[in-house]
Amino acid sequence: MPLPAIYADMPVALLPAQPMATFPVNTFLENLAILPSGDIYLTNHEVGAVVQLDPDGNLTTYAQLSGKVSGIAWIEPNQFLVNGWNAEGVPFVAVLADGAVQYLQTLPEAQFLNGITPLSSRSYLMADAYRGAIWSFDVTTQTVELWLEHPLLARSDETSTFPAVNGLKRFGNRLYASNTQRLLLLQMPLDERLKPQEPEILIEGTNLDDFAFDVHGNLYGATHVYNSVIRIDRDRRTTIIAQAEQGVTGCTAVAFHGTDLYVVNNGGMFLPPATGVEPAQVVRLAVGVSGAPLLSQG
Repeated sequence: MPLPAIYADMPVALLPAQPMATFPVNTFLENLAILPSGDIYLTNHEVGAVVQLDPDGNLTTYAQLSGKVSGIAWIEPNQFLVNGWNAEGVPFVAVLADGAVQYLQTLPEAQFLNGITPLSSRSYLMADAYRGAIWSFDVTTQTVELWLEHPLLARSDETSTFPAVNGLKRFGNRLYASNTQRLLLLQMPLDERLKPQEPEILIEGTNLDDFAFDVHGNLYGATHVYNSVIRIDRDRRTTIIAQAEQGVTGCTAVAFHGTDLYVVNNGGMFLPPATGVEPAQVVRLAVGVSGAPLLSQG
């Protein structure tokens, strides 16, 4: 079944793109976290690895876990929060320090842990893409709790393998979430205790995986099976800023470092192009605008 042509009439303004690293065909790069130093940490989903890409372009395995790894966020420069499934297929949350597992908890009540983002300096949120929920992890107490479960975060078709709630980012006093299967971008106000208020639909008909904001509040999103990166400005207008020919086929996540946007992909593993699955890549897009700090408030 062909994909809905949701971006067919969107304006295109391609940004300068540079490949930074290439991986073998059938490598599923799922997410990334970038330190102030410019070191990039990538989750290699299918093999359960976290890979470090240094500013000189060198690749090394930072950590190896049993099972699959999905989301990643840095707590401190030598400490990361990751999630995924263990070898038995049970969702887990882990803290990595200097490449070793410092803490690990399984979450049998979860289904598909995915994107991670800081809510505050001690609290991190994690999307549960099949349960239609968001979990929180407290880095001080190392406890996990269900933060929000809501129909707008859930799949409309539970037989579909497409994830529902997927990417998460806080900007100001709102949390934003993508529901990939339902082609929605959601927003939810946060109260003074950073508790979620009722989610609202901000944009319909957009296929977002992970995304990031610049300092002005413009959103940059990976469209995964649409093989493109888009910008949605504050007036809700969409522009395509990168396409397959720039190396973003199967793009899954984006993150800012300075005025550059880094994109990771899987080469089209989920929905291969006519020419077949391509090598996975890390691609740098010259946006020319600074990314918003992940903890601009709170």
